[in-house]
Amino acid sequence: MSFKHLDTDTLAQWLDHEEEVTLVDIRDPVSFADAHVVGATHLDNVSLTHFLESAPKQQPLVVVCYHGHSSQGAAGWLAEQGFSDVYSLDGGFTAWQQRHPEWVGQ
Repeated sequence: MSFKHLDTDTLAQWLDHEEEVTLVDIRDPVSFADAHVVGATHLDNVSLTHFLESAPKQQPLVVVCYHGHSSQGAAGWLAEQGFSDVYSLDGGFTAWQQRHPEWVGQ
């Protein structure tokens, strides 16, 4: 299993059309609290076990980091945990915030 890359415009289309998607943000807690993709869950070592037990494995899963680099490793690992449709958001939250500020929450 591996992950795919997802561009910010495609994710925005999914959100605009209310597609079923799981969003996880792996940035530090302060950055996540300041701003994140609307609907995202903060994923860290504390929340990981609960997430693995409760998240739907067949639903698309999008991993967000700062610039789209760390999310690739996390997406690959999550795919190995049984998630069937995993994506790394290209450009990360930085690109997301610039291109789709209407989808940024706190």
